[in-house]
Amino acid sequence: MNTLDFDENEPVDFAIIMTSGSDTPKHCAAPFFFAATAAAMDMNVVIFFTAQGTLLLKKGEAETVFPKEGGDSLKHFMDQALRNGVTFVGCKASLDLNGISEDELGYDVPLLSVAQAMPFIGGAKKLVSF
Repeated sequence: MNTLDFDENEPVDFAIIMTSGSDTPKHCAAPFFFAATAAAMDMNVVIFFTAQGTLLLKKGEAETVFPKEGGDSLKHFMDQALRNGVTFVGCKASLDLNGISEDELGYDVPLLSVAQAMPFIGGAKKLVSF
């Protein structure tokens, strides 16, 4: 599924609710490992960024987050997930909560309200939250 063509009513095999942000870098890499792996196994995977997780979508932010000292930045893992076919979706309300405008986003993602996200979150075969 292409992020730009996201259909919130399309069945999702694996949904991840990403609430961790740059303030907890060690929590940030695992969701993208899981997502990239599941997508490589031909699963339809969506990561819904909300709460502090929305900050990771801000231009330049993921480049400053290092889950492991001396390792790759979080942007490396996020881009790997995207290359494998994972769809990123942002929470509209969390942008406002975090003082981020759409122009400040470093990723071109659909922005949904929680009500709009509920069909794919509630209908996902597997759901995890980080």
